[in-house]
Amino acid sequence: MTSEQKNLVQQTFRQVMPIKEQAAQLFYDRLFTLDPSLRALFRGDMKRQGALLMSMIAAAVNGLDRLEEIAPAVQDLGRRHAGYGVRNEHYTTVAEALLWTLEQGLGAAFTPAVKEAWVACYRVLAGVMQQAAAASVASS
Repeated sequence: MTSEQKNLVQQTFRQVMPIKEQAAQLFYDRLFTLDPSLRALFRGDMKRQGALLMSMIAAAVNGLDRLEEIAPAVQDLGRRHAGYGVRNEHYTTVAEALLWTLEQGLGAAFTPAVKEAWVACYRVLAGVMQQAAAASVASS
């Protein structure tokens, strides 16, 4: 990711934070529309899950300038997700749901450059998660 892309992600996520509960709801609604089988991976209170999602995204976005510092937490997240049954193909569906949610929340501010920045951000973070998940599965 370029520094410009990091800035775009951080700036636009700040715009989403005031509607974080609605954004989380939009995300999960879209995720389950894209792949209804994913609903089975989620147990418990979805409002709480949405708050966790937004908190995790905020931590990752705020840590983009210190990727080496947040990498262990992102790796741990990948290992936990593998334990929940998340597979590599699910990351594509999550990316699609996330980008759609950002587009809904940001409206006209979701420019092609913003989309490209979020795609780059997601690729970096999801890549770290997937590598840790694969290593965890391989060592099991």
